[in-house]
Formats: sequence, C-alpha cells, structure tokens
Amino acid sequence: MSPRSVIPIDKNWKFKQADKEHSKFLPVAQFPTNVHLDLLHHGLIPDPFIGKNELDVQWIGEAQWTYKTTFKGASVPENGKAVLAFDGLDTFATVKLNGSTILETDNMFIPERVDVTSFLEEDDNELVIDFDSAYLRGWKLVEKYPDHKWGCWNGDNSRLAVRKAQYHWGWDWGPTLLTCGPWRPINLEIFESRLANLNIQSTVPEDLKSADIEVTAEVEGKADKVRFDISLDGTQVASETVQVSSDKATAAFTLENPSLWYPIRYGKQPLYQVKATLIAGDCKEDKVEKRVGLRRAELIQRPLKGQPGKSFFFQVNNIPLYCGGSDWIPADNFIPRITKKRYYDWIKLVADGNQFMIRVWGGGIYEEQAFYDACDELGILVWQDFMFGCGNYPAWPAFLESIKREAYENVKLLHHHPSIVIWAGNNEDYQYQESVSLTYKYEDKNADNWLKTDFPARYIYEKILPDVCSELIPSTYYHPGSPWGDGVDTHDPTVGDIHQWNVWHGTQEKWQNFDKLGGRFVSEFGMQAFPNVKTIDAYLPLGKSDPDRYPQSSTVDFHNKADGHERRIALYLVENMRYGPDPLEQFVYATQLMQGECLASAYRLWKRQWKGPGMEYCGGALVWQINDCWPVTSWSIADYYLRPKMAYFTVKREMAPVSIGITRTEHRHPKDRYTRVNVDVSTKVEVWASNLTLEDLEVDCLVKAWDVETGEQTFNEMVAERITLPENRSTEIDAREVPAIAGGGKNQEKRTVVAAYLFNRDGKQIARYVNWPEPLKYLHLQKPKELKVVLSEDGTAVEISAEVPIKGLVVETEDDMIVFEDNLVDIVPNEVVRIGVKGATKETKLEARYLGTL
Repeated sequence: MSPRSVIPIDKNWKFKQADKEHSKFLPVAQFPTNVHLDLLHHGLIPDPFIGKNELDVQWIGEAQWTYKTTFKGASVPENGKAVLAFDGLDTFATVKLNGSTILETDNMFIPERVDVTSFLEEDDNELVIDFDSAYLRGWKLVEKYPDHKWGCWNGDNSRLAVRKAQYHWGWDWGPTLLTCGPWRPINLEIFESRLANLNIQSTVPEDLKSADIEVTAEVEGKADKVRFDISLDGTQVASETVQVSSDKATAAFTLENPSLWYPIRYGKQPLYQVKATLIAGDCKEDKVEKRVGLRRAELIQRPLKGQPGKSFFFQVNNIPLYCGGSDWIPADNFIPRITKKRYYDWIKLVADGNQFMIRVWGGGIYEEQAFYDACDELGILVWQDFMFGCGNYPAWPAFLESIKREAYENVKLLHHHPSIVIWAGNNEDYQYQESVSLTYKYEDKNADNWLKTDFPARYIYEKILPDVCSELIPSTYYHPGSPWGDGVDTHDPTVGDIHQWNVWHGTQEKWQNFDKLGGRFVSEFGMQAFPNVKTIDAYLPLGKSDPDRYPQSSTVDFHNKADGHERRIALYLVENMRYGPDPLEQFVYATQLMQGECLASAYRLWKRQWKGPGMEYCGGALVWQINDCWPVTSWSIADYYLRPKMAYFTVKREMAPVSIGITRTEHRHPKDRYTRVNVDVSTKVEVWASNLTLEDLEVDCLVKAWDVETGEQTFNEMVAERITLPENRSTEIDAREVPAIAGGGKNQEKRTVVAAYLFNRDGKQIARYVNWPEPLKYLHLQKPKELKVVLSEDGTAVEISAEVPIKGLVVETEDDMIVFEDNLVDIVPNEVVRIGVKGATKETKLEARYLGTL
C-alpha cells in the first residue's frame, strides 16, 4: 500500500462569462479566487472600493460564470480511490470532470468530496465549474415558497434562501458585491485508506491538576491501526497505538499537571500537537495533525446578589473574566485575498488593544483556520456565531438538511481550537422575530410545532444546531442566538446577552447614560466615526485633489451605508462639541473624538458593574465592530487598512489591567414642594477603580482639579491612602462635590476639570483618568501657548505638556510605519504625558490636533 497523496488543483485555471456570446477564457488572478478578483486583475472592471464604482459592477452578480482547468491525473491503486476535495465553492456550482457532471452545490459553507475514480484519466483531465447567479436563484426560491413570511434587515429577501455569506448582499457598513467562484482550495487525493476526521475532546477538572484527552480517528478504507502522539514544544508527552474497529480508532490519555492554555494576560498559550498516523501493515498511509489547548472553559449563569436575573460571564481555568472585546466581520469583500499575515495582524491588533474576546458575527463566514490559529496563539477568546443574521429564515426540508450538513462540517473543522468558548445560533434573528411579531412560544418544547409557525427557523436554532453541538462539542456552551436569554424579550438586561443600540439606533440616548443601558453581557454596541483621512483619500478617485473631498459629498456619503447616518453623526456631534465640516481633517478628528468618548464611556461604566463574586452585574462588552471589509465610514475602531481610529486607544485604556474612572452627576434638592427658585444644586464626582489582575493591590488615590479657562489648579489631595483594590473587580473609592475654586462664583463646577490617579506602593502611577464638564461644547477651551509635543531622547515615546487643560490631543504623522501605543490623550497643567511610539526618529515630523485647534 502507498500513502495518501494530495495534489493541489491550483494551476492553469481560466474563467469567462458563461452567458455572454464570444466571451473568451482568461487566466485567473490567483487561486483560490472569485470572479471580481479575476475581472479586476484583467482591468475589465473598475475597483469597486473606489468612488462609486460599486454601482458599475452590479451586473456581475446577475451573470453566469465558468471556471476551468486541466491537470495531470495519477494512477489509482487497485483497491484505491481518487477523490476531488472542494473546500469551498461559492455557491450554486455545477462541476464536470472530463465532460461528466460529478457535483452540484448550493451551499458556500459545505466542503464537498467526490469519488472520481471512474472519471479520472491518467493523462490530461479537464475540470469545469459553472457558477449560477446566487442572487437570481435566491429570488426563484423566494417565489417557490410564497407561504413563508419572508423578511429581513439589510440586503434583500433573496439572501435568506441562499447559504452564502449574507454580507455579500450589502449591509449597513458594506457594499453589495455578489461574488462567485472557487473560494477555497481544491485538491485531488489518491489513497487506499485515509484519516477522514480527527476529533479531539479534552476536559480539565476543577482542580486543574490533570487533563483527560480523548482522540478519535475516523478511517476510510482498509487499515490496521492508528498511532496517536501528543507532544508539546517538540517533546512527546503521550503515545498509543490503537486497532481500527468499525472504521474508528479511539485512544484516551490523562496528562498530569498539564500546561494549561490561558486567555491573554492571565497566562501562557501552550498548544499541544496531536498527531494521528494511519498504519496498514508496515506502511504509514496517512497522517493528520491538530494543535489543541487544554483549558477549562465555562459560561457562568447564576443568581446575583441584590439584582434580578442571573449572571452571564466566561470563566477559564477558574478565572472569572470581564470580557472586553470586539465584534468581527469578514476583513474583505473578496475573501480569497485575505492573507494569513493579514489575519494575524488583525488579531494582534485586538490583543495589543487589551481586548479578550472577538465575536465572529453571523452574517459573514466560518472564518479561515488562520484566524482561529492566531486567536489560539495570542490568547483571544472567540464567540462563534452560526451563519444566520437579521431575518426570518425558511425551513423547507432540503434547506434544513443542507444547514445540518453545514453545521456538522464547520464544527468538525473548528472544534479543536481552544479559543472558541461559545457557539451561538444566529445574529439578531430573535430580535427580527420580535420586531414583526412572529410566533415564538418559548414554553412550547415540541420542535415539530415550531415548523408549523411563521417563525420556523426556531427549529434551526433550538433543534438542529444544538443537536450538532451536543454531539460534536459537548463541553462547549451553545447559545440559541445573540442576543438571547431564556426565551424572554431580547432587550431584557437581566438575563443572557443584549445588543445595546439605543445609542445611535433606537431611542438615540446620550452616551453619558450608558450606565443605565447596560446588561449582563453586552455583545453589541457602537458609535460611528470617519476613517483615517488617508483612507478617505484612497477611495476618492482623484485622492487629495478630488472635488468630493469634503464630509457631505456624495462620494463620501456613498462610503457610509448606514441609514440616516448624516442625521445621527450630526446629532451626536452637535450635542457634544463644537465642530465644523472644514477642513476635512478636523471633521474626521471630531467624529473620532466623539466615537472615542462614547465607547470609553460604555466600557468604563459597564466595567464598574463587575463587582466581584455574586455581583458580576455586567460580565463583558463587545464593541461593534473592530474591523471593516472595505474603506468606509462605519462603527469600526480600525479601518480597512488596519489604521486604528482614536476609539481603539480609548478602549485600550479602559481595558488596561488597572484603570480608574470618574462620573459626574448633578443633584437638585428643592427646599419645598413647589418652588422652582429655592433649589440647592450640587455637582458630585464619584471615583472608582477597576483591578482586572489576579492579586489584591494596595494603592493611593490622588485627585486634582483645574479651571479649564485659566489652568489654575483648584484641588490636589490624596483622597485615599493605602487602600486595597481586591482582585478582579471594581471598587468604589471616593465621592465628593466637584472641587471648584472657593468663592469663584456661580457655576464654577461647570468649568472645572477633575483628574484621578492611582499609585502603587512604589509610588508609580498605574492609572489615570481626566473627567470634563459636559457637554464639551459649552467649555471655553483655551489654546495653549506652551504646548510641547516632542520625541523623547531615546526615541521610544512622545512627551506632551501644556499650561492649560487640553481635551483629546492626537499626535499625527504622515508616516504609516510609525506606530503609536496610545493616542487621543487629555493634557492637564504641570504634567507630562508619555505616548509610546515605534519607528520614529529625530527627523519625524509630529503634529498635534485637539478639541478647539481651529
């Protein structure tokens, strides 16, 4: 017997438009690929990311396309097989080998394997794949099932009938670009026997002193035994050879004192290598390797002290985690061009931003292995949605069968990643159900009944998907949807997770009220901001000289897909700060300051509710969103080119191991029942600290205050000395009236800036926060006369100081290779703020921008 051979079918590919007369085959741009990439490569379409070119390429999604290649065959052993393995075809594909139809597909997410032994030639073989329009096929399916109550947010109803990345139909942050093509690898496999699957289940008991690992190899073809090897950093730690029985071989291992996998900040991320070798006689027929991390991961939902409902937080290796993080959308509309390095760079950006979790949103794709590998290596937890979003999905039998296969295949592909700690059934489908009053009686547990209602997709989320997860990943928590909590209203803040969109969407609350808008776990919230000016210049057809280079231009508006974005950006700007549309650079700054203040407020106020055992009133917050799929104004905190917006840095500060917060509230006490005149008014500040480390900290807390107009210091006092901040929770420290200038006149507190600092036992400053009277637009901010923004002598930091308080100072440079470790900082008198920097030299030109620059 000879080992399994895998031959990539990635050469000689050509494509053409199938429904256009005289269309000629042209070489593809790359492989895997899609039709837009190939048309771009040949200059046959304009770049859809530039200007309004998206409109000019809509015809592609309604056309038919053919891909073909030729490849050399191989001899198949007498008792062997030849199999073509298609890792992903997008989406309605008919595959022919040497003129014979061997496969028809209708699900982008299902990898397909076809036995082609009887079709394969030893010499030349021709493989042809015809792709139909997913958009038009979707509408035909909608028409075929008129009794279903079709409806969705974003895109159109045709997407609900098609198992394809839903964002391809357009979303409120992305373009409509309906791709097709062989989007994942295609291989020819020749074998007599092979390892069809390697399932690895691990459990770690509460004492963390051991780990049980069960490894099951599924075998196709004849083989005698499977050898299992487990190693760590190249050193073997366990091995066993098992006989194959009923096409399976299973081995169980117990590792004593294992090296455990921890989330970032709380420990290391050791990854064990699990290798299975298939043996027939004396021959090694096949081998499969996977990396696993050993950890105990739990979702804790239990009653709380003093508040209704129950908790919702993640615990890894017995460590409760406040999961600050982000939601993730596909990093490009054209997935095949996302490189492994780009995936790593995105996850590294998340990790460097003090974030713990990333949620793979249900309108995109089951991400590439490189994405999860990066999360495994860097210690980022993954919340994984199944691919359903914002609609009422149908449930005819063949559709349900396809979804079941999709779930099986993708859970099998991803089950071994230690970073994945939860699977959720969908994104906002229960909210859509509520919005149009579809039938949902949670107390009815008869699954067959659900299929008879106008919300048949419940059968997907509460029957098909949990059954698959229970079988394949029994130790990973399954959650029916996001948001969802015990079948109650999805806006209920006391149970499950919520999406808090009453800032921006909904009732359009002030972000200063986020403390009243929290929940047990907030898995979406956000605020828009314009991207970096360089990103805008990149999508304007004429760059810096483009006549549409201003905020309200039709091209700039086109690169914001959110309904009502003009009104909402204007609303939150005008409520909070003085701003103008010109120059563009200053308007971009204003929107990024707005977003930075908004998101920091949410993290700060919700993390305050992480109060220790039994009082985990908020267990995490995931901002919508970390990334973009094209150059656009959106809710992202880093744009398509991985350029961080200023909110990235404010979130990073709020999720630091130790942080401090201040809130300012006005208290009014009338002296009698009816008076409007005799009212005592006081404005108080409350100070608290969040210690996310795993040890108690002894700290001093210093509070200072200044007059915003004169820069005069009005207060400087150590308000708490040698206090203990217990581990892994937030602690209240101080409450007092705003320390304004005594005898300074009426409303002095409304021009007083207050800052709080934490110092450790060595006298080192470990946290800082500056609180300003709001709204900022009422302040008479002074332009500094002694502003200094200089590179330190050793070139590792930018040092900033001024004689008056400065709100939201941003350090800028034209050089994209220079990386700032912090930005958008508040400056107060007699203090030097240091921002870490990499790549700067004495020749680097540093510029500063702040609120009131112009």
